[in-house]
Amino acid sequence: MNSSCGDSVGGSIPSPPPPDTVVALVAGTGTNLSVLPEHEPQPQQPFDDDDYSGEIREYTGAFEGPEKTLEVMFRRINPLDDDNSSLASDSSGEFNRVGLRTLSRPDLDRICARARCTILSCVSNRYLDAYVLSESSLFVYPYMVVLKTCGTTTLLRCVAVLIELGRKIGLEIDWLGYNRKNFSFPSEQIYPHNSFHQEMDYLYSHRNLCERLDGNGYTLGPVTSDHWFVFVADHTKRYVEDNDTDRVLNIMMFDIDETVAKKFYYDKYEARIGPDETEEEATKRISIEQTKAAGIDQLVPGASIDPRAFEPCGYSMNAILFRSYSTMHITPEEGSSYASFETNQKVTNYTPLISNVVRAFRPKRFVMTLMADEGGLVQMGSNPLFEGSALKSQIAVSFNKTKPGVKSTYKRSNLASIQVEDDVCCMMGNWVLADGPGSEEVESQRPRGLSLANY
Repeated sequence: MNSSCGDSVGGSIPSPPPPDTVVALVAGTGTNLSVLPEHEPQPQQPFDDDDYSGEIREYTGAFEGPEKTLEVMFRRINPLDDDNSSLASDSSGEFNRVGLRTLSRPDLDRICARARCTILSCVSNRYLDAYVLSESSLFVYPYMVVLKTCGTTTLLRCVAVLIELGRKIGLEIDWLGYNRKNFSFPSEQIYPHNSFHQEMDYLYSHRNLCERLDGNGYTLGPVTSDHWFVFVADHTKRYVEDNDTDRVLNIMMFDIDETVAKKFYYDKYEARIGPDETEEEATKRISIEQTKAAGIDQLVPGASIDPRAFEPCGYSMNAILFRSYSTMHITPEEGSSYASFETNQKVTNYTPLISNVVRAFRPKRFVMTLMADEGGLVQMGSNPLFEGSALKSQIAVSFNKTKPGVKSTYKRSNLASIQVEDDVCCMMGNWVLADGPGSEEVESQRPRGLSLANY
């Protein structure tokens, strides 16, 4: 897998470059190295042209696992508006929905269609709705939307619809964040995701977004290896009511253990149990079996879990617990195997969770990112994985249940951090499985449960 080709842009980009140039920057410094001519830019398409993102490409046997993530926070256009004016009870009458949670299913389908994905299932509580998609996940809070899509989806094309639907219910964008890791298969992507420059150009040229917000793009990590692109538009105070957005941790694991990857192939499980089991019931059963076989349920104790197994292979899971979500997405194809775990739980110490996740999938390497505001960092206190020397940031886990004292070590190969806009801190690090005792591929012991979050 070549994870370094394609997106070659670095540093802080305070304004869009001229259409006929590409500005190369040193990651994290904003230093201009060179100005190079670029091919003539692709003409901007109408924002309501859904056909432009509808190109279907044949499956090549490799899949772009790392997700694109769009987080959009809204505020009321008229601060004096009373939320009670938009209250709507769900069918059970157990809780009321306000703000974005009042959007209808056809509205949500419109959003997903722009990204070239569909809604498969949903789990809800009094704080949020979590949707498993054909290509990852959607989380809807009263005043925040988090949309994650993988593969060749066109995530940024959702922005226009989000603005339109928000205005329909009296809301406007207050904060927008977009991030992704560099693509493993960049040539497979389609407009507007052929490069990070193109993605920023698309946002900059967005007539509705740029009337009010102007953001910056950043690159964290080495541009010759795994790195992380971040775009943030934030010139206003966040609307914080009922939002749990202090920090988001994402673990992106590559080259997961083969014995673990095989657990996510659909044909490894009995297709039907008895003549009365429907195809939908079989999918639900196999989804639960895969969840338990990999020990994923133990990573999110106490949460409401919504798993989904895919044919011929692949797996997605959303879990919600009070105001927090956790989500996993797995593509087990040989040569491009990948698993991700993301959560916005308010955990003061992420080390036990990270160890449990890594123990469950035993990747050869993983990328970890943390996005947090200053208040979230204060609540976390010491952060050994993202602070100090590489030696102190090692992660040791036991893969061999017969020799629990023998541990394998993941060493941090590099670290990058930057503060963006007013109070958002982004951290990104790469960890690699070190050679030595315990690094051999062995059957994993079941992961230990995660300590409950502090609410």
